[in-house]
Amino acid sequence: MAVFQAAFINELEKLCKKKKAVVAIILSLLIIVVGQLMVLGVRTGFGIRGAGSMDFPMLVLSVAINTVIPLFTALVAIDSFSGEFAQNTMRITLTRPVSRFKLFTAKVSAIGLFVLANLALLLVFSVLAGLLFSGDAMTWGGFFKTIVAYGVSFLPMFILALGIVLLANILKSGISVFFVTILLVLVCKGLGLFFSQYSGLLITTYFDWYSLWLANSVPLLKILRQFFFMLGYGMMFFTGAFYLFDKKEF
Repeated sequence: MAVFQAAFINELEKLCKKKKAVVAIILSLLIIVVGQLMVLGVRTGFGIRGAGSMDFPMLVLSVAINTVIPLFTALVAIDSFSGEFAQNTMRITLTRPVSRFKLFTAKVSAIGLFVLANLALLLVFSVLAGLLFSGDAMTWGGFFKTIVAYGVSFLPMFILALGIVLLANILKSGISVFFVTILLVLVCKGLGLFFSQYSGLLITTYFDWYSLWLANSVPLLKILRQFFFMLGYGMMFFTGAFYLFDKKEF
């Protein structure tokens, strides 16, 4: 366990030294600022009531979960694997007394923590922006639902990260992984629109999984079914990615 902790801390230090995490935070804040400016513009210019303090964090999440968070999750996952393959730093890391499984798990855990931190910061700043710029007060029930929505959004983003890690261990070039990821996401989105009856098989369908948790009557069976689908995807992606990582010659 001590070896895993050392590898995990090392991966976190690598993430902190890179600019991607900072850029992700800046873009997340930019989404909040632009969202509030649009809400204020609609409210003052057209006399229409915009998103209140309870609705604004959900508006931000609906935008970020389909744009900024997947984008930077992909960049961080690609950099953690394809970037180190290209720079031959993975070989140096493996000279240390750490097994490939522990190193792989530490990298995946660091990516997961990045996603969780991104969601947490987005939650804090969007709630504060909603309270500062909206007239109505947020109720405790609404605040709890907001926390739940942001919390459950971690799982589909983490599954997406595992899928990108699998691609990073299949393809050599990080640029190839990035463009293939974008292509697959767009294709899955398109297939979900044209073949809605089979959309439950597509990972992009679960980006809006949080919406099920906000219903007045929570559909527990549907939530469980989608949870097990994502769990199955996660197990396949993790197993396949580690198998390829373990077989690689550095």
